[in-house]
Amino acid sequence: MYPPEITKPMEEELTSVGFKDLKTTSEVKENVLNSKSALLIVNSVCGCAAANARPGVINSLSNSKVPDQLLTVFAGVDKEATQTARDLMVPFPPSSPCIAIFKSGELVHMLERHHIEGRSSEIISANLKDAFNEYC
Repeated sequence: MYPPEITKPMEEELTSVGFKDLKTTSEVKENVLNSKSALLIVNSVCGCAAANARPGVINSLSNSKVPDQLLTVFAGVDKEATQTARDLMVPFPPSSPCIAIFKSGELVHMLERHHIEGRSSEIISANLKDAFNEYC
């Protein structure tokens, strides 16, 4: 588990633009399964989360269509919530960071770590905007 003083700024990078930080199994299930559309990022302390995933996700919100719910869990911090989020992302193996889009509770789009690592935030943003246009 990472100490809060390390992860708080990384959490706030997303919550400051409207993401809801989920801490429990029930929060994850309630917010993902009961929404028309949801964007869920499994946040991480790694460099690809800082340089690629979070900036890409934030930039993607400038699209005309965006998910109804903006959600985040933090790997290595929110153990219960992260495990529940990963359970909803099956058949994809656990990875962090990762970004998922759900429509009516069903996983419809997934960016795993290997889709994020080594790709620019602009590429990630463009990928998400295309998915928003299709699913939101």
